[in-house]
Amino acid sequence: MPKAKVGIIGGSGLGDSLCASAKGRPVNVSTPFGTPSNTIIEAEWGATPIAILNRHGPGHLIPPSKVNYRANIYALKSLGCTHVIASGAVGSLREEIRPKDLAIPDQLIDRTSMRASSFYNDFFAAHVEFASPFCPVLRRHLLACSGSVSAKVHDGGTYVCMEGPAFSTRAESEMHRAWGGDLIGMTAMPEAKLAREAELAYALVALPSDYDCWRPHPDDLDKHELLREIIGNLTEATGNAVELITAAVGRFGEIADEPSPAHDAMEMAIWSNRDMIPPAAKEHLGVLVEKYL
Repeated sequence: MPKAKVGIIGGSGLGDSLCASAKGRPVNVSTPFGTPSNTIIEAEWGATPIAILNRHGPGHLIPPSKVNYRANIYALKSLGCTHVIASGAVGSLREEIRPKDLAIPDQLIDRTSMRASSFYNDFFAAHVEFASPFCPVLRRHLLACSGSVSAKVHDGGTYVCMEGPAFSTRAESEMHRAWGGDLIGMTAMPEAKLAREAELAYALVALPSDYDCWRPHPDDLDKHELLREIIGNLTEATGNAVELITAAVGRFGEIADEPSPAHDAMEMAIWSNRDMIPPAAKEHLGVLVEKYL
């Protein structure tokens, strides 16, 4: 297994925060899938090399449906990342998951429809196993570091990823709850699936900023007050997430040599006759398949 290197993908609020505070080397990476969302900052936290990427770009100008998830994940892979800790703002679908808490989800429901969701749409057939979409080793490590923050950190939960950019209707919100959803967001997919296809151990720190619309807001709270409250919740959750991620990277030596199921995810995933896969596949896909083709 190569030396551990942690990619950090910052979502709403946290991306700008991390990129502004990181002191490292900016790297522009070209990929076969286009340009990543932003310049990647390479640095070291303690003894652990890291690569920080702002998912929505400087100033949060890239909406969820337009994020180039394939380029982002490919870029982190090409820089030698073995693990990815991502973050993202979410709405809560459960009373007990309160705004300003943190959650480390363990399951996903994908409701997106407009995004390129695989690296392997050409050249050959590949079917990656995805029953457990988040790395159990990395999840366990994040939870072990949860004592570093004062906020409550929830172990597990199902993240429903919707297309957006509009938020849910009340009927959709109730449907997501009936499906067993605990969190609703717009960015975990196809990011998590692409990370698995790239054999990157991936886990997510979810930042609840409010309750989704299944839970009506107080009648006496006008829309301006509501927006200020949501932004305030997200700002506080962002600070908590930065503390948790910093602690997890600082203690990464505790799991650096522990294999993740993701690290050999493609070993059994290529179903095509490899003798018939054209050389252009390896040329195009590069670091994704170099150990298999």
